[in-house]
Amino acid sequence: MTNPFFEDWTGPFGAPPLDRVRAEHFRPAYDRALVEHIAEIAAIASDLAPPSFDNVVLALEKSGRLLTRVDSVFGNLTSAATDEELQAIELGMAPRLSAHWSTISMHPVLFARLDALYGQRESLGLDGESLRVLERYHLDFVRAGAQLKGGNRDRLADIAQRLAVLGTKFSQNVLADEEGWILPLTEIQMAGIPASIRDAAASKAAELKIEAPFAVTLSRSSAEPFLQYADDRSAREQLYRAWVSRGDNENRHNNSAIMAEMLALRAERATLLGYENFAAFKLSDSMAETPQKARALLEDVWEPARLRALEEREGLQALITREGANFRLAPWDWRYYAEKLRQALYDFDEAQLKPYFQLGNLIEAAFYTAQKLFGLSFRERHDVPVYHPDVRVWEVMREGGVIGLFYGDYFARTGKQGGAWMSSFCDQEQVNGNVLPIIINNCNFSKSDLCLLSFDDAVTLFHEFGHALHGLLSQVRFPRLSGTNVARDFVELPSQLYEHWLEEPDVLTRFARHYETGEPIPKTLLDKLLAARNYGQGFATVEFLASALIDMDFHTLPPGSDPLVAQAQTLARIGMPEEIAPRHAASHFTHIFSGDGYSAGYYAYMWSEVLDADGFKAFEEALDPFDPATARRLHKFIYSAGGTRDYATAYRAFRGRDPHIEALLEGRGLAAPAAA
Repeated sequence: MTNPFFEDWTGPFGAPPLDRVRAEHFRPAYDRALVEHIAEIAAIASDLAPPSFDNVVLALEKSGRLLTRVDSVFGNLTSAATDEELQAIELGMAPRLSAHWSTISMHPVLFARLDALYGQRESLGLDGESLRVLERYHLDFVRAGAQLKGGNRDRLADIAQRLAVLGTKFSQNVLADEEGWILPLTEIQMAGIPASIRDAAASKAAELKIEAPFAVTLSRSSAEPFLQYADDRSAREQLYRAWVSRGDNENRHNNSAIMAEMLALRAERATLLGYENFAAFKLSDSMAETPQKARALLEDVWEPARLRALEEREGLQALITREGANFRLAPWDWRYYAEKLRQALYDFDEAQLKPYFQLGNLIEAAFYTAQKLFGLSFRERHDVPVYHPDVRVWEVMREGGVIGLFYGDYFARTGKQGGAWMSSFCDQEQVNGNVLPIIINNCNFSKSDLCLLSFDDAVTLFHEFGHALHGLLSQVRFPRLSGTNVARDFVELPSQLYEHWLEEPDVLTRFARHYETGEPIPKTLLDKLLAARNYGQGFATVEFLASALIDMDFHTLPPGSDPLVAQAQTLARIGMPEEIAPRHAASHFTHIFSGDGYSAGYYAYMWSEVLDADGFKAFEEALDPFDPATARRLHKFIYSAGGTRDYATAYRAFRGRDPHIEALLEGRGLAAPAAA
């Protein structure tokens, strides 16, 4: 069988031949890649020469190239274009890959050589980046159990393998529940829905070939607009209940047992490694450093956010009463009446924005911002292979040369996980030649002929493109330090910071143009948008913080706790308004259960928001959202530096000081007004 993973990739900039990759290629590719990598590791460990930076760290950085190539393609396909065959391979490979990495990180001879080198690090004459990558490798091995002995080593490896299987199964269950539920809708049930959202619902019904003129699904970009505008309260309730119960239904996709086992295994893992709990283990290698510091930030914001949400609740209930209804506000009513009240308070209907927010224009707006800040330009390529016709590709240029490829996969579809994310097919580095980054953004916008976005969708697009720039602008030597290979509570800084430029009048007036007339967004509508920017921040902040506090409690409570009981206890303890649900309930909280990425780390979005809100103040203080000197510092110390510096040091180098929380509270409209 001809296998594209065993060939040189001769396409533009070494892009993967995605049009030729098939499911049957992965098992043999993994088989060969694992054998090759083990041989490379054995050679590094058995080297008779004294350990040196070149024969240990540099050799590790050069090893496993085929495995990296296979992993990157497989990971992107299983998240964005999966099917039963790929899911079966994914479940089968999860324990194999975990065992492979455990074997390497617990290799006694290899770690002895790395440990000896680490002990001599101050006398090796290494430059700052080389010293940093040595320190990161040593910490990686220690955190993976390299210093454990005997049965503890074996148990930690077993835990890692089991967690890999459970995390994979968790995400597959959520996807199955999302794809297995459709709400067919009649013309009458679509009352109140704006035209652009009706078009998307009609397109979805046609795509799914159902016997109804309209349909919505459990994709956030499909569900939230319906909850926001649909007059039919019964239909809203039906959709809402299905949405919040993903992974918690009485079917074979129920995640309750998986969550309980994962939390118990994580707690045991932390104990084996000498930590009080899993959160303490995870945060020991973060900006926050301890669960106490992360929780303190969340709780500092919780009380003002909760008070604001309660004020909002009273306003919504009063509106229901004024309209002559006699029911109590329920969770499936909140978005609907919040939109009505916003229209009344600000004379602003968010649906008025959609005709000006066409996907193609918003992509160009993100590119324009990158050009103004960092000197980037983008040229679409139609000769780069893709895995689905919806995927678009651009080459990215700076200072006259190509610095990478950017893929955009923007639409929801069967076989694609919900949410939005950035990943890569290849990370920038210079150890294996001048390797250019190949970065991809995934979103789940509802596909229609017009492709009109909500303002929240536009924010998501800018957010993910901020992540993409973090990968594209990387200028480091070592793969381990490249791009987004940074602490979880730092990685959201480039993405969240980038969101600010969407609201800049220069960007909006250029690219927020009516899809029919081409006219720019009227200043009156723009003023209303900006005036209403903090409307509903009580609700938005509370639903996020509830999830972050649930996550932190999950990973600090004693093992053996029932996750759903623990979730209920957390919500009761913090006084969660019953009309608001956590943004991610436990049973579909893929951030923390689909692998360890954001486990005990969902707080990172808020931690990074302190940085991004304070960081954007630097441009405001310069009286120019594209101030060249500030942009140069941002590029040098944040977007291009990867993990080459301590993260707090990197932020101070950009900002000139540590961040202040006041900017976050002000940005969310939660700060107390200044005294007269």
